Amino acid sequence: MSLLTRRRLLRRAALSATAAGAARTGLTGATLAGTAAVAVSGCDSPPERNTDADPDGGLRFPDGFGWGAATSAYQIEGAAKEDGRGESVWDTFSHTPGRTRNGDTGDVAADHYHRYAQDLDLMRELGLRSYRFSISWPRIQADGSGRPNQRGLDFYRRLLDGLHERGIAPMATLFHWDLPQALQDDGGWENRDTAERFADYADAVFRALGDRVPAWLTINEPKTVVQNGYIWGHHAPGHRDEAAAYLVAHHLQLAHGLAVQALRASGASGRIGPALNLHPCYPADDSAEAAAATRLYDGYENRLYLDSVFKGEYPQDVLADLGPDSRMVRGVRDGDLKIISSPVDLLAVQYYTPIYVTGGGGTVRKWPTSEAEWQQIYPEGMYDILTRVTRDYGRVPITITENGLPCPDTPGPDGTVDDAGRVSFLRDHFAAAHRAVRDGVPLESYHVWSLLDNFEWAEGYDQRWGLVYVDYASQRRVLKRSAHWYREVIRRNGL
Repeated sequence: MSLLTRRRLLRRAALSATAAGAARTGLTGATLAGTAAVAVSGCDSPPERNTDADPDGGLRFPDGFGWGAATSAYQIEGAAKEDGRGESVWDTFSHTPGRTRNGDTGDVAADHYHRYAQDLDLMRELGLRSYRFSISWPRIQADGSGRPNQRGLDFYRRLLDGLHERGIAPMATLFHWDLPQALQDDGGWENRDTAERFADYADAVFRALGDRVPAWLTINEPKTVVQNGYIWGHHAPGHRDEAAAYLVAHHLQLAHGLAVQALRASGASGRIGPALNLHPCYPADDSAEAAAATRLYDGYENRLYLDSVFKGEYPQDVLADLGPDSRMVRGVRDGDLKIISSPVDLLAVQYYTPIYVTGGGGTVRKWPTSEAEWQQIYPEGMYDILTRVTRDYGRVPITITENGLPCPDTPGPDGTVDDAGRVSFLRDHFAAAHRAVRDGVPLESYHVWSLLDNFEWAEGYDQRWGLVYVDYASQRRVLKRSAHWYREVIRRNGL
């Protein structure tokens, strides 16, 4: 397949969750194999979907299963200029006119930096067994290098101590997109040196906090940085340079491997692995052309990141499509893939949507979409991606670190938030995950995205993904119907 065809395929794919100006409703006449796509929101009277769960429940997860929720630093912390925190690319991006919906920024967000104790109590009230969060690189190193900022480390020590006091296992992500702006000014992820700086940062964090963190994640969704940040420009740093994008992919993967090595060298006992958003790719029809296009699409969506980590190689079809003169291919040095494939202890999987690929290099939609119109609601894709990873890459322990649904949540007259669509969505995806466990997938935990309503990147505060409603004017928290339902799932350890 030609580079031109691949570009067309990429750009006609499901749009980013934060695509500026993206449509906010359902489908617009797309069809799949002659069947009209369903144009309804997943939050509104969701259609019937097949699951393994009967109406009365009955699905039980393995003893000790890690039910949790997830957040990221820039999306909830706020305190953007406090206690020595430096500027990140998302500070720059969100303060640039026209980049985010309504000009929203993460300056205050959910004010978690000041309200973390209250949020920890909410986690305990929900019965969470695990909490996946991220550490802000510019809060630890204002300019991305040098001596770590003690005030930043102290915040995360307080957070970690609070989790342990409440019996909640921490899962810390080292990088969730908030690159220090000073490093971006020196080339960002296009600069190989940024991977080395990331390893230094990771080492400082491991040595300061390693005794408190049982599970580490290195890079959150490198693919999203590549596609949204460097191809479509919907995310920081807001570039549209495909040649640079895949060099960035390599440097992000290199940074992952260097961080794994840094953990081993630090003597910390925690486990470590990458956090990858994986999209199961399906042919849109039975043609040979659709099968070929889907194979290559899967290479860019999934195998580019999985093969390098677990097989120590990049997929040959992707390299051939990029061409020998591409910046990525020329940027790979001897020994890089050995670093990238440094043995990991777990794989974090983030599942939101399937992708259906046509023989002509486009994509079509088959299932209902959420408020994030790129998100097709297809629980079976959860089963497919989990079983595929185990089948193709072995029995590496898996944690689901993101899965969720945005809904137009508003408090009713009695102050409650009835997000019935989210409950249905989660029930169906939990059932799909349970079936994967039953069929041999070594799934250890499941983190709903997100604990709190938050700053949803270029969508600002318009999309609400949380189990907990946040009134941004007052910072009041309200448990939604889904939170009360999830508490019972955790208590029963199943549906």
